[in-house]
Amino acid sequence: MRYLSTRGQAPELDFAGALLAGLAVDGGLYMPARWPRFSAGELRALRGLPYPELAARVLAPFTEGSIGFAGLQSMCRRAYAGFSHKAITPLVQLDTNIYALELFHGPTLAFKDMALQLVGHLFEHVLERENKKICIVGATSGDTGSAAIEAVAGRQNISITILHPHGKTSEVQRRQMTSVLADNVLNLAVDGNFDDCQAIVKALFADTGFREKMSLSAVNSINFARIAAQIPYYVYAALNLGAPEREVAVAVPTGNFGNILAAWAARQMGLPIARFIVASNRNDILTRFLDANDMSLRAVEPSLSPSMDIGISSNFERLLFEFLGRDAGQTRHQLSTFATQGRMPIPDAVWQAVRREFTGYRCSDAETLAEISRLYRETGYLADPHSVIGIAAAREKAPVGLPVIAAATAHPAKFPDAIEKAIGSRPPLPPHLSGLYDREERYEHAPNDWSAVARIVERRFANRNSE
Repeated sequence: MRYLSTRGQAPELDFAGALLAGLAVDGGLYMPARWPRFSAGELRALRGLPYPELAARVLAPFTEGSIGFAGLQSMCRRAYAGFSHKAITPLVQLDTNIYALELFHGPTLAFKDMALQLVGHLFEHVLERENKKICIVGATSGDTGSAAIEAVAGRQNISITILHPHGKTSEVQRRQMTSVLADNVLNLAVDGNFDDCQAIVKALFADTGFREKMSLSAVNSINFARIAAQIPYYVYAALNLGAPEREVAVAVPTGNFGNILAAWAARQMGLPIARFIVASNRNDILTRFLDANDMSLRAVEPSLSPSMDIGISSNFERLLFEFLGRDAGQTRHQLSTFATQGRMPIPDAVWQAVRREFTGYRCSDAETLAEISRLYRETGYLADPHSVIGIAAAREKAPVGLPVIAAATAHPAKFPDAIEKAIGSRPPLPPHLSGLYDREERYEHAPNDWSAVARIVERRFANRNSE
């Protein structure tokens, strides 16, 4: 399998190359040169497999020619061995046709573990084989950071720097990152929002000299390995609900578009997903686009669902590339216009084509609290303020008669303040995090300035990466 950039001015790479590169040198995002396709019979053959075995078979076409199946299978088994639920991604029925797909049974209690626990093993495998070291730089709105750190802390060939917006994550999210004291981990609290953090990361990658000197790589969902590793859980859930004979819909709380893009990728591979419901909080650029072709920047406002407090959805570039017929020139032009004008003038025909597959939904903080309370009162199910937005979207926007997979993306204990506002009590942390509030924290403040961040990263890791 070969990988090409959405902007068409970077060399094609194999899976290992795309994994280590993260972001293409032209600023674009890597995509597979073709989508693998599973027949109905091949999908049926995946039914009943343990999750790690299913994941290996779904991912094998993406790693073909780069990582052998036996190695991939072993990595999948090791990646999910420590999850707290034997099913890894259990489905919980909430209503006649609404099912919560619980993606938070990994070590950091968020769906990012589903991809990053595996990506950590993939990095280690490739780096040892090629005798290389890398410096991962990533931005987080709350959950990616802790999941990435958990996946690579202590690994000899990897250094990791995670940028988070200062004061704009939950305390649990922050402490999960900053209480990891491994020598290869650096946490930076940036004076800004998530979009500022993401812009700094992209600027670091755009500085060719710094990128090469530090051997930069990415762990955000700009790295296609993250998207690929999220595809299997949609396959797993749909098969449990009757696919391929039965169509399903998905509802996904999202800010950066990566999680729902993985569901769309599963459809390209043959999974019968009839509808994609994009669930937003007050930071609703995706819903505004779907409702009125309004892909324009607005100030990011803090909310009760901070992992979705994002104004620029990086992974939308991948979907745009596809709906523009994989025209890299047009994609490059649209992204350039967005960067300079803060607005993306998407052709009406493209917008209409996207709307035939995707539906938008938005939820205010007040509605989020009301839905947490209603769901808990009526079913006994406690959902965090991100997951519940997806569940509400499933209730309001699902096609009649279809089972809906609502992605439950985080454990409620990660957001105790919001849960307490909704139901009057705080959920306890799971046992392995019970001492979190007493642990030492280690992080540095950083200005909203990519060159200052570059100096901090170089000061911390330049010698380590040259050893």
